[in-house]
Amino acid sequence: MQSRILGWPRAVKLVVVVAVDVALALLATWIAFTLRLDEFHWPGGAQWRVYALAPMLAIPVFIKFGLYRAIFRYAGQAALKATAQAVMIYCIALLGVLVWVQWPDVPRSLGVLQPLIFLFLVGFSRALARFWLANLGHGHRRGRSEGRLLIYGAGTAGVQTASAIGVSRQFLLMGFIDDDAAKIGRSINGVPVFAPSTVPDVVERLGVTDILLALPSSSRERRNKIIASLRSVPIHIRTLPGLADLATGRVTVQDFKELDIEDLLGRDPVPPNKDLLARNLTGKVVLVTGAGGSIGSELCRQILAERPRQLLLLDHNEFGLYFIHQELHGLCVAGGHGAELIPLLGSVSNPKRLKEICETYRPATVYHAAAYKHVPLVESNPAEGIVNNVFGTLNIARAAMASGVGQFILVSTDKAVRPTNVMGASKRMAELVLQALAGLAGPVGSNQLCFGMVRFGNVLGSSGSVVPLFRSQLASGGPLTVTHPDVTRYFMTIPEAAQLVLQAGAMATGGDVFVLDMGEPVRIMDLAYRMVELSGLTVRNEANPGGDVEIAITGLRPGEKLYEELLIGDNPSPTAHPRIMKAHEDYLSWAELEVHLDTLRRASESGDVDAIKAVLRACVHGYLPQAPSPA
Repeated sequence: MQSRILGWPRAVKLVVVVAVDVALALLATWIAFTLRLDEFHWPGGAQWRVYALAPMLAIPVFIKFGLYRAIFRYAGQAALKATAQAVMIYCIALLGVLVWVQWPDVPRSLGVLQPLIFLFLVGFSRALARFWLANLGHGHRRGRSEGRLLIYGAGTAGVQTASAIGVSRQFLLMGFIDDDAAKIGRSINGVPVFAPSTVPDVVERLGVTDILLALPSSSRERRNKIIASLRSVPIHIRTLPGLADLATGRVTVQDFKELDIEDLLGRDPVPPNKDLLARNLTGKVVLVTGAGGSIGSELCRQILAERPRQLLLLDHNEFGLYFIHQELHGLCVAGGHGAELIPLLGSVSNPKRLKEICETYRPATVYHAAAYKHVPLVESNPAEGIVNNVFGTLNIARAAMASGVGQFILVSTDKAVRPTNVMGASKRMAELVLQALAGLAGPVGSNQLCFGMVRFGNVLGSSGSVVPLFRSQLASGGPLTVTHPDVTRYFMTIPEAAQLVLQAGAMATGGDVFVLDMGEPVRIMDLAYRMVELSGLTVRNEANPGGDVEIAITGLRPGEKLYEELLIGDNPSPTAHPRIMKAHEDYLSWAELEVHLDTLRRASESGDVDAIKAVLRACVHGYLPQAPSPA
């Protein structure tokens, strides 16, 4: 029956609801007359006019307050408040009419009594419809639930979440968890509130399968502590989005998401310096190479928020370029941005195309994020890696110099420090190119190009990141693959990394190498264990042969290091931003480097891997290529 009603056309539903409200208005009038006259009432004379007047006044007011746009099965406190406000206006109108016209046999007090009864009837009808259509009865819900859930947090977000759970029937809510002593032991809408210390017992006793963190405003430190306290409990942990995403005031089960790994690894973000963000962006023409990539696309999103005059999106990947252009266009429309978005197909390996772009659009700022960055792939294709990463950087830098660009920022990597792979060595060579060109330009003048480089580690969720790989492997039942038990990496979220790149670039004075504070390095093996445990599963190993998911050691890949570094030297300088440091590292003059670049270009064109690595060893401090594995 419910499904049939929910399948009615919108117009039919509207007619039915209006008809019900008309009937309730008439019923409220009859009850009011009966109570006021203290006898079983049958209308007569002028009393019929009140019966006609009540729905004539009520329905337009209800329409004005949007009561017929609400979806009853999602109606909550906001809908009840709107109903009360509408009935109050209706009460004022009805009382005013009755006092003004003074019909015989119609008590003036009816103008207050009838609206009160009407409010009760309308509110009851909405609540009845909500419970019936949403199947919120406890017995019915128990049979259809897919999992048993505890909500961590009995605040506003937690209560909204409980309502969404009742509507969806995907979970059976077993209770709230909260550390507020005033709430523990009590209940919210019939759902008990438990203390955090009782979670293991509650999970075992009630058969709980999932815990949802409904703590959108809590600090990352507190979330980390809560997550750590739940590691020993065999449940699946989910989370809600942040406060900005909950601003609409209604939570749905679709808002529940897998626990973001930044909840485990991240830090509380440092608020951005708005002056630094806007310095090279607002009202200017900005070019981003590699705009369709994970870092490039996030740079574009944050650059767009600073309202540039033009944003040039350069990428050789047609799909990636199309996707980010469409997304940014939607952001422009939604946010009322006047920035002109220009998608440009092209490769940084094509100097003619780069020169044409720079001369046509005259960008003021360039963010160079285009690079081949997957270590094993570049190790297997060293010539292509050199052409793209080293000479692509040289090509775009020369085009920028020739067209009067003011600021040029290279997105670099921690793998450029004492690299053991071609990818890392090629990125350090790209840094050396810009440092040499900055030295060639001499002191920075008003019309000279200012080069800067920003070096950071792994970003969560980027292409090739271990986190999406582990999630995919978990979804397929495992095993999770780790290259070495002791391998460690630095991690940072993509938005935080992009934001820091923009701020670091604004501080560049010429040839600067900026290093981002990545926090403490993380053992990938520990990360694998935590992702398994937080999915409500157990690791299968010698100590636990009956576990759910195995973690397999596959061996280090070609060119892979056990750990990464951010500095070649040990003397970084602080900057105006607490998460950004400036490195002081030696580099080659342009005259010295140019000779090596000529040799490197010939070796790349001929595919001579030994000659490529010889040049990299001569130029890149600490480069120690790994010997090939025996066949």
